[in-house]
Amino acid sequence: MKKVKALKRQTIKVFILGSLGFLSIFSIVSMIAVVFIYNGQFPRYDRYDTTITASLRYDDIQADYPRNLKSFMSGENVLQGYVYGEDHNQGLVVVVHGIGGGADSYLPQIKYFVDKGWRVFAYDATGSFDSEGKTTKGFPQALLDLDAAITFINSQSEFTDLPVLLFGHSWGGYAVANLMHFDHDVKAVVSVSGANSPMEVIMEQGHSMMGDFITVQYPFLWMYQYMLFNEAASLNAVDAINDSDVPMLIVHGTDDQTIQYNGCSIISKKNDIHRLNVEYISRSSLGQNGHNDLFYSDASREYIDKVNIEYRQLYNQYDQKIPYDIKQAFYSKLDRVLFQDLDSELMDRIDEFFLKSLGK
Repeated sequence: MKKVKALKRQTIKVFILGSLGFLSIFSIVSMIAVVFIYNGQFPRYDRYDTTITASLRYDDIQADYPRNLKSFMSGENVLQGYVYGEDHNQGLVVVVHGIGGGADSYLPQIKYFVDKGWRVFAYDATGSFDSEGKTTKGFPQALLDLDAAITFINSQSEFTDLPVLLFGHSWGGYAVANLMHFDHDVKAVVSVSGANSPMEVIMEQGHSMMGDFITVQYPFLWMYQYMLFNEAASLNAVDAINDSDVPMLIVHGTDDQTIQYNGCSIISKKNDIHRLNVEYISRSSLGQNGHNDLFYSDASREYIDKVNIEYRQLYNQYDQKIPYDIKQAFYSKLDRVLFQDLDSELMDRIDEFFLKSLGK
């Protein structure tokens, strides 16, 4: 009988040690995998070759929209800023770009705001375009960069008397909404296609890559993100909005496949937002309800469809390998302004919201 009990104890001990060993190995492998996958989602984004893209270029508008360069620190990196409309004193609109691009990716919006009498401050985030940074680091980095940008703006005498208003899209939409966690004097916020929190967007996008297995990786993702960003990793827009009295406008496309409308978006949490001065716009019209296309006019979308058909013909003609000079010739003929023509109804709503927030 004693031998049986001893054998049972030995079996239990082996099971416990084996389980602990398995968990240790699983944890180590998971952490390594999380670091590798996470870092891969946030690479550096250098300026793209504008001769083979259809986006509006600063060279296209430079004569009518001069800008001054400003540099400021965010952590250990020097970020590149741009100031437009320096003779405008209605207010300062800070434009915060999405991941994968830079300030120039939002030249149509910047141009619109300047035309409406606003001074504009835009910048390239960490690891983007002309700013320093080996990578974009992670979702909370957008919030830290915006905090650094507003801190810089507050230190410059040229902006002293200007009310500050925020406009952000995607990565930037998350940042402008969450900035209310910081002690800054901001008069209004427009968040477009923004995510509520870093963990929510990581889990949502991770699920599309790994399925339900991503749930098992949650503790390791949380731990790694916290190691990178400390408390900033756990902040969310709902808490920021509820703890602030700054007027907010939240815009989202109902068919957004990047920041899902009924998923990690801020707008999906509107029942948890208790403030009265928060407004919402749901873009549901076909072709204007996605992540990026919600900005563009009917004329723009029609032109994009036409350009895509012509490019497909060229693509097939050269057996999927279009020579570089042929690409350049194709893109040189495009109407870049029309290609990114903004939907006036949406942009005018944003402009009116800013003016109303200033009591105008």
